[in-house]
Amino acid sequence: MKKGAVLVDVSIDQGGCFATSRPTTHSDPVFVVDGVVHYCVSNMPGAVGRTSSHALCNATLPYCRKLAGLGLDDFLRENSGQAEALNMRNGKITCAAVAAAFPDLPNIRR
Repeated sequence: MKKGAVLVDVSIDQGGCFATSRPTTHSDPVFVVDGVVHYCVSNMPGAVGRTSSHALCNATLPYCRKLAGLGLDDFLRENSGQAEALNMRNGKITCAAVAAAFPDLPNIRR
């Protein structure tokens, strides 16, 4: 990348999306690697809590309504993205990344 370029890592909470990413804070939000500015603030929406809460509700409410109308099994069958978003079912972790992140969770069957 060119010197002076800026990377904004919006997935730093999940480990980041760039090899040079590392979590920063709102009080010290940037660092430079090889002339490239990195902004990797964990929980970026936390800076605008009310606005981000409204945005999250507006984005997820249609899925909640669809899930309530169809029931879980039909909801998961309807769309592969919806099925892939399932993390737990019947006390079992269904997402490999979640299971890897919480290897010591008690009473969870894998």
